Amino acid sequence: MDQLLFTTYLSPRARPLYEFATKSVGEDLGVPTELIDGGGYDTYADEAADVAFVCGLPYVFFEQQGVGYVPIAAPVLRGDRYAGRPVYFSDVVVRADSPLQTFADLRGANWACNEILSQSGYGLPRHHMVSIGETAGYFDRVIHTGSHAASIQCVLDGEADAAAIDSHVLSLHRRDEPRLAGDLRVVEILGPSTIQPVVASKRLSAADRADITSSLAGLHTRPDADPTFERAMVDRFVPIDSSRYNDIREMLAASRAAAFEVIR
Repeated sequence: MDQLLFTTYLSPRARPLYEFATKSVGEDLGVPTELIDGGGYDTYADEAADVAFVCGLPYVFFEQQGVGYVPIAAPVLRGDRYAGRPVYFSDVVVRADSPLQTFADLRGANWACNEILSQSGYGLPRHHMVSIGETAGYFDRVIHTGSHAASIQCVLDGEADAAAIDSHVLSLHRRDEPRLAGDLRVVEILGPSTIQPVVASKRLSAADRADITSSLAGLHTRPDADPTFERAMVDRFVPIDSSRYNDIREMLAASRAAAFEVIR
């Protein structure tokens, strides 16, 4: 292992943590490392990266297409709602002055979503709709925004009535933009779901993947770790394997069985 290329497909709000992880793994393993932004998931399917920070839904989706990555670690978020587990939620938000009170009130509403391969923005809401038998014509309009930040802004601007936001990303936005506490209101909490994994290429040897996992699991103990982890609202990384994402596999299978892969 001469060098390691890391790629992130996740929110830029937590990028300092991914940068810290990339640098620290390189130091622990004694190899040069680089972190790049993945852009669209077509680059993930190209399998150029050695290690990637990726959403759980595309991991499962591309695994089923034969793309060769395996989960090795995942973050545990700070906060009582996470109970020390590598999970997160999808918080359905509306404007604070909206008359909407629950997901059931969203029939006929305009809905914003970040992207179709987002577990929090798409997979969890889609599974919820399958579970309540609402698989066609529920929303008046579905707006694809490209990011959670854009979905939040879409709701604030009144272009959309509601959106499902990664609970971690929402907390980071609320911390950085205090006005959101008074401008947005959560009307439904969907999940939990297993949180986004750190995946490693099957090109790497099992020993190399184990070394990277060990480094990630020990990041929070480094003398320089506290400011980065506190800022990212993450407690630590824990080792994880493919079986932990069976919850997402089951949600995806349920949507396919209901012929409801596309929210409409």
